[in-house]
Amino acid sequence: MSKVYFTPINSYSNTKEINSASKKLIEKIQNQEKILDFRKNTPLKVHFGEDKNNTFIEPKNFIEIIKYLKKNKSKTFYIETNVLYKGRRTIKKDHLKLAKEHAFTQIPIVIADGNTGENYKEIDITKHKTKHFTKCKIGKKIAEQKQMIVLAHFKGHILAGFGGAIKQLSMGCASRGGKLAMHAQSKPILNPIKCKKCHTCEKNCSVNACIIDTLIPYIDYSKCIGCAKCIAVCPFGAVQVNWISTLPKEFREKLAEYALATQQNKKIIYINFLLNITKDCDCHSGKQKIITKDIGVLASTDPVAIDKASFDLITKRNKGKKMFKGEDIFNYAQKIGLGKTKYKLIKIIN
Repeated sequence: MSKVYFTPINSYSNTKEINSASKKLIEKIQNQEKILDFRKNTPLKVHFGEDKNNTFIEPKNFIEIIKYLKKNKSKTFYIETNVLYKGRRTIKKDHLKLAKEHAFTQIPIVIADGNTGENYKEIDITKHKTKHFTKCKIGKKIAEQKQMIVLAHFKGHILAGFGGAIKQLSMGCASRGGKLAMHAQSKPILNPIKCKKCHTCEKNCSVNACIIDTLIPYIDYSKCIGCAKCIAVCPFGAVQVNWISTLPKEFREKLAEYALATQQNKKIIYINFLLNITKDCDCHSGKQKIITKDIGVLASTDPVAIDKASFDLITKRNKGKKMFKGEDIFNYAQKIGLGKTKYKLIKIIN
């Protein structure tokens, strides 16, 4: 049984309370379990929020965590990966600009998978009984870390059902090629109608899989390694993700496997913010609708337990009504060794 610590907070507007709670929860875990080695880097895995999104967890809520790490002389920085889809977080320079617009300026920012998602390390998970992957493509700078604090906004997601610590570990830490592997069977598609034969994808393909000088341009899947760089660099949006190629249950299993790869050989403290709880994830551009009251902040060293506790608290708040789908991920995640579904919820008064 894993321990999950919980501090109730009734409003996202209580920034001072959120900061205090987050710091106390980390201190509680650190004092009891000695997870972090302050002589090493302690990056904060975050989500910068999509352009015009209004419900992501803002960096003003991380100030006390940053102060705590600096006080203990541990080097810290925000760390994130580029997204798979086309937008302002697709390429490093645009991603950094948006992060700064969203006030992530307190500490340096590291984009873990490079300019266009090309920098990654394959993590071997063959010792686990997984269904889909034996190796996972994790953003290189994340794969190199020995420890992290993963800050997750718990909310809904169209395919995963919900997003929390597990999704931050998996989709949030995978390189673009890893994201593609979870979403779309590892291969992009080329729309010949949109293709202008500019050869940008061809010039950026390391294995010459983009076949452009032909009547109908296409991707040679016998060569394609699924890095997804072509998606990022195509100026006309002709190279796309086949979003419907993976069923939701299979997608969630893949999330669990990638989370397992990211967590491997790392010391991690997980913080879930049950605040600004929305139907859709922070990757959605534009204003989001809050679907339930704010609940508080949770912390644990077990990503499965903290997500299960978060899911259960939201269900309890809504009188037994399940606000999100996707809870089948918990048993699969436990089966492959990611964490435990049974937990002890320990309330910490702020």
